[in-house]
Amino acid sequence: MTGLERLAEHHADALLRFERENRAWFARTVPDRGDDYFTGFAARHAALLAEQATGACHFHVLVDDDGEVLGRFNLVDVADGSAELGYRVAERAAGRGLATAVVRQVCDLARDEYGLTRLTAETTRDNPGSLAVLRRTGFTLVGEVLLDGRPGLRHVRELAG
Repeated sequence: MTGLERLAEHHADALLRFERENRAWFARTVPDRGDDYFTGFAARHAALLAEQATGACHFHVLVDDDGEVLGRFNLVDVADGSAELGYRVAERAAGRGLATAVVRQVCDLARDEYGLTRLTAETTRDNPGSLAVLRRTGFTLVGEVLLDGRPGLRHVRELAG
C-alpha cells in the first residue's frame, strides 16, 4: 500500500535517499539538480517546509508501507488560483500507473483543499512517460518551452469546481 503525504520534517532522510538513488534515472529526462542540492539538502528541506508554511507551495511525497519515498508531487508558485505541478517517480515504481493515479489525486487536492482553479506543467519532449501522464490526467498542450536548454512542452489543466 502506498500513500500520499504532505511533506514534513520526518521525510528528510527518505527523501534524500530517493533523490540519490534515482539521480541518474531522473537526469535522463529532467535537468539534474546538481551536487549542491545533495550537500545542502538539510537546509534545502527546511527552506521548503518554511515556504510550504506560507502557502506559496504544497509539497507531497508518495511513500510505501516502509516509509520509503516512491515519488514527489509538488504544487509550486501558488498565486491567483494557479500553481505549477511538478512530479518525479522512482525508477523502481515507474510504469505501474502510480504517477497517473497520484497526479489525479493531486489535481483533486489542488481544487478541493487548496482552492486552486488552474494547474500548469512542463516536461521535456524526450520524457514520454511524463507526457503520457499529463495527457491521461486532463492536461492540454499549450506551447513549447526550454527546460535548462532542452526542448519541452507546457501543459495546462483547468480544475472544474
